Amino acid sequence: MSVLQTRLEVMKFLEKNIEESVNNYLMPVEKIWQPSDFLPDSQNENFFDEVKELQELAKDLPYDFWITLIGDTITEEALPTYESWLMTVEGIDQIGANSWASWVRQWTAEENRHGDVLNKYLYLSGRINMREVEISTQYLIADAFDIGTGADPYKNFVYTSFQELATYISHNRVSQLAKKHGEKRLAKMCKMIAGDEMRHHNAYSDFVDQIFKVDPSQMMLAFLHMMKLKIVMPAHMLRESGESIGLAFEHFSDCAQRIGVYTAQDYVDIMQKLLDRWEIGKISNLTDEAEKARDYLMKLPARMAKVSERLVIPAESHLFKWVTPATL
Repeated sequence: MSVLQTRLEVMKFLEKNIEESVNNYLMPVEKIWQPSDFLPDSQNENFFDEVKELQELAKDLPYDFWITLIGDTITEEALPTYESWLMTVEGIDQIGANSWASWVRQWTAEENRHGDVLNKYLYLSGRINMREVEISTQYLIADAFDIGTGADPYKNFVYTSFQELATYISHNRVSQLAKKHGEKRLAKMCKMIAGDEMRHHNAYSDFVDQIFKVDPSQMMLAFLHMMKLKIVMPAHMLRESGESIGLAFEHFSDCAQRIGVYTAQDYVDIMQKLLDRWEIGKISNLTDEAEKARDYLMKLPARMAKVSERLVIPAESHLFKWVTPATL
């Protein structure tokens, strides 16, 4: 039996429990929060007063914070790219007829709210060149999207498990910083986004955990592949108008590292959390190749930690077209 057939069989096996996963990890549409819950109500007679208050509080947010928030927003706005990618995974019906496709659509629907609420906040803040942000968003959706997973569900679920936890960390830290600067509205919305990301992380991690129970060796090799390849963020193709692909992402990452929103050490910590979550050290019935993969994986966080210690982050901020210090 080929590896591809095995993966398809495993995906069909897991599909039997998708409805349970939806109930456990996703929220009913009419009960979950919506962007308008956190933004000034345009139907309220006090709308302009609320916007003015929002803009006054936004003045105290520093430059690197704004760039990090904008980068997070653009990442969340690129949801059409992520749905189209997941719909190509083996075992997920591309025309949306099976339960896996239903999961992807409902996951996308939850995620879509994140970019919506953050985009509106940026617009109302009056601090941002929204046209430049919109150009970057359009580029990110239009440019090629390659994270090294192909159509392999095992590799894709490792990626989403990692990435959802990374976005939880990022949004949660942005929330903490916003609260520190007195912007409680933004702090609350980012905290709610972080809560969604943690639920989604738990869902995809659970999928991987189930695969380890029925196809441990191939799942271990897929995990090794993704860790050797290194997890790239969805916005790694980020760019500004008139610039090369990926250049803006490097500067955005520097901003996030400088203010401690998402760092190289966080990458190492997530790797260790996944090793612990899936109890990699206890998995049995592995092939010799998979045993070697497990040994490599168990030692990897310590190796990556040494690499992260040597990382040098520029002290000066890049001047983005999205916003410049003179406008703050």
